[in-house]
Amino acid sequence: MEGFLFQASIYLAAAVIAVPIAARLGLGSVLGYLAAGILIGPVFHLVGSETKDLQHFAEFGVVMMLFLIGLELEPRALWDMRHRLLGLGGLQVVLSTAALMAIAMAYGQPWGVSLAIGLTLSLSSTAIVLQTLSEKGLMQTSGGRSVFSVLLTQDIAVIPILAFLPLLAVTLPTGMLPDGSISLDPDQVEAAHKAEEAGHGSEAAHAALNLVEGLPAWGVTLVTIGAIASIIIVGVFFTRPVFRFIHSAHLREMYTALALLIVVSISFLMMMVGLSPALGAFLAGVVLASSEFRHELETDLEPFKGLLLGLFFITVGAGINFELLFGDPLVILGMALLVIIVKGVILFGIGRVFKLRGRDQWLFALGLAQAGEFGFVLVSFSVATGVMPNGVAETLLLVIALSMLITPLLFILYDVISKRMEEGGTITPDEIDEEGPVIIAGIGRFGQIVNRLVQASGFQTVVLDHNPHTIAVMRRFGFKAFLGDPTRPDILRKAGIKDAKVLVVTLDDQKAALQLIAYARKLRPDIHIVTRAHDRTDVYRQYQAGANDIVREMFDSSLRAGRYVLEKMGLSEYEAAEAQRMFYSHDRASVRELADLWRPDVAPGDNKAYVERAKELQKDLETAFLNRIEEEERKQA
Repeated sequence: MEGFLFQASIYLAAAVIAVPIAARLGLGSVLGYLAAGILIGPVFHLVGSETKDLQHFAEFGVVMMLFLIGLELEPRALWDMRHRLLGLGGLQVVLSTAALMAIAMAYGQPWGVSLAIGLTLSLSSTAIVLQTLSEKGLMQTSGGRSVFSVLLTQDIAVIPILAFLPLLAVTLPTGMLPDGSISLDPDQVEAAHKAEEAGHGSEAAHAALNLVEGLPAWGVTLVTIGAIASIIIVGVFFTRPVFRFIHSAHLREMYTALALLIVVSISFLMMMVGLSPALGAFLAGVVLASSEFRHELETDLEPFKGLLLGLFFITVGAGINFELLFGDPLVILGMALLVIIVKGVILFGIGRVFKLRGRDQWLFALGLAQAGEFGFVLVSFSVATGVMPNGVAETLLLVIALSMLITPLLFILYDVISKRMEEGGTITPDEIDEEGPVIIAGIGRFGQIVNRLVQASGFQTVVLDHNPHTIAVMRRFGFKAFLGDPTRPDILRKAGIKDAKVLVVTLDDQKAALQLIAYARKLRPDIHIVTRAHDRTDVYRQYQAGANDIVREMFDSSLRAGRYVLEKMGLSEYEAAEAQRMFYSHDRASVRELADLWRPDVAPGDNKAYVERAKELQKDLETAFLNRIEEEERKQA
């Protein structure tokens, strides 16, 4: 017990110290966790062999992460991603495998070993990439969604790859062991098993055979389909009654227990039928995405996901074999960089083919250029099945770990490139993949309130803004927004201007706002346009451009402040509210009337007709207030 508490203290202390420092330096939490693992492992040797066992437990953070991501995707959204899944994801795996296999063969490896290396290194790190995308608010960008599609495809591809790898064992010469020797030495066999156990999640690969072992192909298919169908049926028909039953206990911790039970049981079922636990959890999340208990599940699992993912990254850092690295550092580091460069070039080209441009293309290429945690699974499985020699496996494990360690630096490089693009005016708009009845152009302080109110009332909005920083902040708070200039006709068309019912214009740039109002009114004479105006003059311009409802940005807040003053001066709440209502109604009518007299080429103070009518309207307001006061006095008498 004392040893466990000591180890727990070491891991927690390393995370608590290293991660905030990395975050303060702008390096991100992932690099902080990896650095913490390196410090307590290879540097100070505070942890030992238990790291590998702990890593298997920490993998569950990846499963939870995919479950939570699934909760954010309804089945319709997943179906809309099918072209990205098959096109982007499938092409990336095939091309990366072919290129890396060719490089391995060029260095003298047999074709079977080379193919296994290519398949292993073609996969990227779901854990690191998705965590970083979430932290930086990039999941909702076109590049972020493309990255997610490829990662999901890779997770699915692990299943057929595990089934295919044993077929490559025939490529080793007869009698040759995985380490290249000829005789069957028991010590070498034991070493192979140890390498297998050291692999990332190898137990999952063996446990997955429990229900399908010995079955014919059609039997395996039926069992697999049955497992997936059971998840869907339970998610659709049984989760609501179970949640209501738990709710009757009035114990908050029971919600957490149920959330953990859902994820754990689904993961176990997937392993039993030979599927990826992460894939099963993702499927369950998609099924429950439309459930009214979705937010409960997210709230209960988020802390566990964060801690387990952090623990996973620490174990990756602690497991780096620095002895092997220092034995030939230039070669091994060069191999890791070569993997990143080759995959990055391929991804950059695929992104261009699929019309990713600018920042999205760089995010797609740099975000997926590393090897991933599933590579540990494939390496250990390749050793166990006699496909890959031990020496190659150890080097490959180190290359995978190093490439994962370099990943946060790639995201820092992306930030630098993105900033330079922004400064150079080369920002590429997001791909707008949804439409809604309400389009909000501009999401500053004013637009955010409008968006939150409309969404909270159950209506879908499409938010557009040309400021990347503003969009990033919105995404961090969970609001979907698209980067793009709302005044561009092509952006408006993609946002669904032809079918929208309401256009809300809250742009800071008054000239751009007028341009947008005029274009929208010309394109859609029937659309209702709600706008934000800076002052009365801006109101008149927008009114002439075709706006329906115009809100002066300081008007309503000023009225509320005036009402508070009246209350403090002795008026009752009702009297103050009535005075506010009268002033509001009179001012709206005055603005409508004065708009017809306003001339854009003459200053209001020089417009005689405008000034005279403004004076008359002010006298009418004063008269109306005097009449109201006299009426109140008569009632009291």
